[in-house]
Formats: sequence, C-alpha cells, structure tokens
Amino acid sequence: MEPDVLTTSQAAKLLGISVRTAQLLVESGSLTSWKTPGGHRRVSRADVIALMKQTNPAVAAASAVVVVLAPTARLPLYERQLSSAAECSGDLHSEALSASFAVGARLPAAVVVDLSEDNAERRAFLGNLTANPAVGPARIIVVGGPAMREADANSGPARIDSPQDLPEALRKILMDAPEVAPIGMSQGFPVPANEGQRLIALERTGLVDTAPEETFDRLTWLASRNLGMPISLMTLLTPDRQWFKSRQGLGMRETPRSWAFCNETILQRGVFSVENLAVDKRYASNPAVAGDPHFRFYAGAPVLDRNGFPLGSICVIDYEPRKLNSEQTQTLSALAALASDEVRLRAADRELRWALTELGRTRKP
Repeated sequence: MEPDVLTTSQAAKLLGISVRTAQLLVESGSLTSWKTPGGHRRVSRADVIALMKQTNPAVAAASAVVVVLAPTARLPLYERQLSSAAECSGDLHSEALSASFAVGARLPAAVVVDLSEDNAERRAFLGNLTANPAVGPARIIVVGGPAMREADANSGPARIDSPQDLPEALRKILMDAPEVAPIGMSQGFPVPANEGQRLIALERTGLVDTAPEETFDRLTWLASRNLGMPISLMTLLTPDRQWFKSRQGLGMRETPRSWAFCNETILQRGVFSVENLAVDKRYASNPAVAGDPHFRFYAGAPVLDRNGFPLGSICVIDYEPRKLNSEQTQTLSALAALASDEVRLRAADRELRWALTELGRTRKP
C-alpha cells in the first residue's frame, strides 16, 4: 500500500523532478509541508497528486509579471512605480485588447486596472476579468474609481487610491509564504520578497552548473568589447552562490552569494551601477573590493525568465572607478534583454518537447 506521507525525495520521484526542485517547491509554499519531531520535512501524497494534475511541475511556476491597463498619459507613472517593486516585471498597456492578449498569453501574478477616470473600455475589461474563472490565481487591483461596497472589498478586486500605493500592494501579493526561508539563505545581502519563487524559476531553466555556450559567450564578449571593460559576466544567483554561466576576463567560475553585486541588480529592472565600489558603504568591505582582485566599478542589468523572474545579470566590472554614459547604459540593457530572450526561447522549446512527449504517451494503446 502506497504511503500517504512522503519525504521530499519521494515527492520529487513521483513528480519526475530533481530533489532540489522539490525542495524549492516546498520553500516557496507551492507544495505544503510540515516537520517531524526530528526536524525532517514531509508532504502529503494527496498534495503531490494535486500538483501533478497541474502543468508539468518541472516547468510550472508562479509569475512575477504584472499587467497594467491605464490611460496612455499615466503609463510612465506606472513604469516608475513598478521599477521600485523588486518582486515584479511590468507589462503596460493603454488598450484593453492588448492587455487581454497579455493576460491570456501567460497568466500574470496581478492585473492592475486604472479607473482614475471613467472609461467604458477599462470598466468592461475589469468586469470580464472578475467574471472569468480562467484568470485563476492572478490578483486584480483597481486604482482609483468609486469606493467599493464592503462585500465587494472582501471578495472582489483589491482597491488602492493611486499608483504610488502599487509597490506595497504588489509586495504583499507576491511575497513567499511567511514561514518559508530558502535553504542556505544568508541574511547578509538583500533578496526579493518572492525569493523562493525566483529560485524555482532558476532551477527550472536548467542552466546552473552547465558547460559554457557560445550563445551566451557572444553576449559577454560584446559587453566587454563595446563597453571597454576588462571583465564581463553572465551571472546566475543560487541560494548560496553567484555562478557564472559565461565569463570574460575572470578566472573564477563562482563566488559566494554574499559577494555578489548582482544581489542589488535583481531588485530592479534597469541598469544598476556603482561608480566606485571602494567608497560605497554597501561594498567597501566586500572581499572582492577590499582584497584581491580589488574591483572598483560594477554595472549590471537583470536577465529575466518568461515569467518575469530575475535569474541573474549581464554585468561588467573594472579595476578602476568608471561611469557609464547613456549609450553604454542602453547597450548593457540591450545585451541583458538578448540573454533574457535566449532563456525564454529555451523554456518554450523545452515545454513544447515535453508536451509532444506527453501527447505521444497518451496516444499509445
């Protein structure tokens, strides 16, 4: 008789995923668990079976994408507010049709509808969202508009007064389960509130600890060559390591996560740079700054997966203080976007191959 209670390893075998991915599903709250008196994690077979009925757990994950429908004139305001919310990536629209396609293409973490001015198209869009069960777990946030009745406020969309309130509302929605603490996570560096979900997204790419690839090496070579930097990297941030998928001008393959300047980069969606690491209080005592190899300049842009989770960065480093001009900043951002596109294409290809395999199985007599 099959047991009703499973170890993490048994759950991983049943799901057809790695033990590490199963651990991350537990850590993010996607798979409910508890501890035995001896401190060992256990999960319910029923919960594992329920997860199996969803999309392939190896490729399914929460989303960090936030779809916004707002007047054209207010989109820059939303872009600024979303840039300060480390846990999400914005997808902004001024027309209901394009916003609907965005929601349908990949269920977002949240959908924001601006009703600061009366607009029939946006009101109809909101009505369709709230009435459509296919929207699933995506949270709906209304900005402005008339006050809600108490019953609607308890069961319907969340309401905030202005776009300035959006970052805090999103952090509450996107935050990992409160009892979850990713394995090996130090408190010595900043992490996004949905770090557990981000780590699942990273594990799902299958990129960590893989061999160098020309596709990514071209991008870091271009970054080093075009920006005139001695070092260029594509980094991936695991719970306790900063691992380099591609590297130019640097011998080491990884560093402790606590050394990573990219910890700040993944908390935003633009280019993050530090002109002189030695005089920045966040990094002056960093072993790579205070000691060999005595880094002095850093700039990086996040690499995002198709669900908007930052996996790491494309970054450049110098031994002398530097400052990027606007064209160099745009170049670095573009190279990170190209790396993100490559990661997304691989994910789409992997999902297609998995779906075809499953289709073949179901057609067998």
